[in-house]
Amino acid sequence: MRDELAQLMAALRDSRDFESAAAATLRRMLAAAEAAVASSRYAGRARVLRGIVHLRPGEAYRRLAALDVGARETTDAGVGTPFFTSATAWRAVVEHRCAVSIDVNIGTVQPHAPDAPVTGDPGLAGFHSNESKQRFLGRHATHVCVLPLRTPAGMEGMISLEAECLAAMGQEFVWRDAGDLLQLFTDIAAPYLTALPQRPVATPEVDEFLPVVGRSMAELLPILRVFALQDETILVSGATGAGKSRLARWCHERSNRRGKPFETLDLVTVPEDLQMAELFGWKKGAFTGATRDAPGVVARSDGGTLFIDEIDKLSLKAQAGLLHLLESRSYRPLGEGTGEKLADVRFIIGTNADLHAQVRAGRFREDLYYRVNVLPVRMPPLQDRNDEIPLWARYMVNRRHRERQPEGSARLAPEAEHLLVTSSWPGNLRQLDNIVRRAYTLAMVEHAGAGGDLVLLEKHVARALDYEQAPGGRPLPEALRAAAQAFVGEARRRGAPLDLDLADGFRGLVLGLAIRQVGRDEAFRLLGRESLVKNRNHHKALKRELEKVDGLYKALGEDGSPFSDLLEGEEAT
Repeated sequence: MRDELAQLMAALRDSRDFESAAAATLRRMLAAAEAAVASSRYAGRARVLRGIVHLRPGEAYRRLAALDVGARETTDAGVGTPFFTSATAWRAVVEHRCAVSIDVNIGTVQPHAPDAPVTGDPGLAGFHSNESKQRFLGRHATHVCVLPLRTPAGMEGMISLEAECLAAMGQEFVWRDAGDLLQLFTDIAAPYLTALPQRPVATPEVDEFLPVVGRSMAELLPILRVFALQDETILVSGATGAGKSRLARWCHERSNRRGKPFETLDLVTVPEDLQMAELFGWKKGAFTGATRDAPGVVARSDGGTLFIDEIDKLSLKAQAGLLHLLESRSYRPLGEGTGEKLADVRFIIGTNADLHAQVRAGRFREDLYYRVNVLPVRMPPLQDRNDEIPLWARYMVNRRHRERQPEGSARLAPEAEHLLVTSSWPGNLRQLDNIVRRAYTLAMVEHAGAGGDLVLLEKHVARALDYEQAPGGRPLPEALRAAAQAFVGEARRRGAPLDLDLADGFRGLVLGLAIRQVGRDEAFRLLGRESLVKNRNHHKALKRELEKVDGLYKALGEDGSPFSDLLEGEEAT
C-alpha cells in the first residue's frame, strides 16, 4: 500500500490541472477496486467499470471528470457514455459524512460508518424514481461506491466508483472492505482536485441563445453540455438578471428535446393562489372566473422543457403539487374529477435564493429540495464575468440598432466600454441592457439623422448611469464596490501601478463631504471621532486625511482635490 500511496503522491505533484489530477487519482482507485474484486468471492463474476470525480463546492457543480477502466485520459463524464449523477449519492455522503455503498437493483444505501443502518430508497429523494434507477442500470452499474471529497473548508464534492455484479444483488459487495484505502486515496487527492485549475477549454462557439461567453462561462459550459443531454432536473442558481432563463433555453436547444416546446414560468409574476392553476391548468368552473378549460404550463411544455424561475416563491401548497409531479410524472388539472395526465416534461429550475437556508427556515420542503437539486449549477453574477461586459454591451447595441435601423452600424467608443467595465452591476445583464438602451437613445437624439456610424460615447453611458441612481443613492456596499472597481479600472487603464496606499484618501473624501454637509465638529461626531474634538486633536487628524485626498487627486492627474480650501484652512490654523 505504501508504494501505491507514493505513486499517487508523485503523480499528483506532477499534475498541472484538475483533469490530470483526476486521471491519476481514478486510475489508482480503480486498480484498488479491481484488486478487491479479484480477492473476493466475486472474482470472475464482477467487473469494475469506471470512476467519476464530481467537484461541487457550495452545492453547485463546477467540474466533472470520468475515467473508464483501461482508459488513460479522463472525459468530461459525458463523452461516449450517458453520464448520470445521483442526488441520492450526494445527499447520503452529506448526511452521513462518510463513504456509502449503493445497491442499485434493490435501492439501498449503506453508510460505511460503524453500526450505520442500511437506508432504503424511499427516504432518499432522487434515486427512488424508477427513471433514476434505470439510468444507473443503463450504464451496467449495479453497485456504486461514493466517497466524500473533503477539505478543511468542508465537503467539496465526491468520487463515485461503479461496478457490475449481478451475483452480489442484495448482498455485501467489496466496497466496504476496500473503503479505507479508497477513502485514503480520496483524502490525499482532495487538495489537488479542489485547487488545481481546469485545463484550458477551446473557445466555445456562440449562438443566438448564448451570444457571449467569457472565461467563467467557458469553464461551466462543458458541464452544462453534459447536463443538457439528460432528462434529470437542472437547478440553476444565481442573482436576478444574471441570465438564468437564457441559460435554460441554451440547455433546451442542446438537449434531445430541441425543436419541442420551451415554456417559462416566472413565479414572481404569479400570485400564490393562482400558482397551482398556472402549473396544472383548470377545467371550466374550477373556480370563480374559470369560464373555459385552460391548459397549464406543464401541458403546454409537453414533450419539451419547462423552466420554472424563482422557485423559492412557490407556496407550500404548490410545492406539494410540484413534488407529486416530479415523483410520479403525472398531475391533475384543477377541477378535473378523476384520473391524472402524464407529463413528458424536462424541468429546469431557477432561483436567486439559498434553497437550503429556505429549507432550514421551513419555507421550502426538504423533499422537494432534493428533487430539484439533482444537477445543480451556479450562474456567476455579471460582476464576476467582467470580461463579458463589453461583449454583451456590443451585442445589445448591435441588436437594438438592427431593430431600429437595418442600415448602418452602431458601436461603443472605447471610453464608453471602459466606463461600463468599471461600473457596478447589481442588476446584472438586465441592468446592463437598460443602461445600453438608455445610452443608445441619448446617442440617437444627438445623432439626429447625421451620416456615418452611430457611436455611443462615454458621456452617453455616464448620463445613462446617472439616471440609474435610485432616490437616496445606491446601497453603501454597492457604492463601495463601485469605488473599488473604479480604482482597479484606473490602474488597468493607465498600464502603470497605482499605489494602493492612495486608496487611503477615501477616508478624507468621506470626512470632507461630511464637513461640507454638517460642519466640522458635527462631522467628527457623526463619523465616530467626537473624542478628537474634545481632546482638540481634530485639526491634525483633518489635515492628515485631507493631505491624502490631495495626494490621490494629484496621482490621478487632477489639479487639486475638491477640498483644497479646507486643507488650506487647516494649514493656516
